[in-house]
Amino acid sequence: MDMTATLPRIAIALGDPGGIGPEIALKAALRPEVRAICRPLLFGDRQVLEAHAAACAIEVQLQRYARASDAGWEDGAVPVVEREPLAPHELKLGETNAAHGRAALAFARAAIDAALAREVDAVVAAPQSETSIKLAGIEFDGYPTFVARCTGVAPEDAFLMVCFDDMRIVHATLHVSVRRAIELITRERVHRAICAADTALRRFGVVRPRIAVSGLNPHAGEHGLFGEEEIERIAPAIDDARRDGIDADGPHGADTMFQRRGYDAFVVMVHDQGHITAKLLAPQRTAGVTIGTPVLFSSVAHGTAYDIVGKNIAKPDALIEAIRRLAGVALKS
Repeated sequence: MDMTATLPRIAIALGDPGGIGPEIALKAALRPEVRAICRPLLFGDRQVLEAHAAACAIEVQLQRYARASDAGWEDGAVPVVEREPLAPHELKLGETNAAHGRAALAFARAAIDAALAREVDAVVAAPQSETSIKLAGIEFDGYPTFVARCTGVAPEDAFLMVCFDDMRIVHATLHVSVRRAIELITRERVHRAICAADTALRRFGVVRPRIAVSGLNPHAGEHGLFGEEEIERIAPAIDDARRDGIDADGPHGADTMFQRRGYDAFVVMVHDQGHITAKLLAPQRTAGVTIGTPVLFSSVAHGTAYDIVGKNIAKPDALIEAIRRLAGVALKS
């Protein structure tokens, strides 16, 4: 009996074809420690993979499949479900262009569709370029809302959970201006973020999640001295969550909250409250998990790194961290 047949099937969407995504996807799929915990399946363009493999001198055998359900892993080849192939002139290593943006989202959408069809157990996405996506004329403000739209979930019900080591940080707002984020931080939205964090933690195997919630202003507003958002919006949202039976407390000052022990997740109000912490403490090994949607979806928390494309120095650590995290959850599901 093939013992690998019981391992979860993890789809890896290649991300921006001109960035390091295809390179780190190949490196991750070839790693013995990855194949020991899952069956990796690449979603993208085989010619793009071949171009990156040639540039980086990566020896790999690629096996193309029309559907994820047909894929095999027995012969050591890396299976590829090909979607949205680029014309030869459209691939520009180390550059942004509209074709790259269209392809990156097409790869991710195909992998999400395979997850909805139960052909794969989870999806991990390599980095995309928001500039390339904008050049393609596609509205995009991050993977959580993209995954929500692909799965029929209201975009406001999807959130990003940044993960590294035993740290989990959920963002109430993400890729918007600070001014817009303040508008979006309502009692209802913060309550939804806390609920999404609690649900995700239970899905990840935490039996009784404990959640800390940050404030928005310095010192969490200092009882109204530095702002009213904590009093008028955030604290009432925490009270709502408690009435739902969720063990949440705060609001805490975002500059000291992460030093507190005994919490399973932290909910922050704006992008930089969480991302600065993650990228200082865990550079190049942070995974972003979309929560609040029906598919297991994760992405890396770094960019396309155009400056090192084709040099064989890009590290797949963050992608492997994302794979490891979702493989563990998929096994429990």
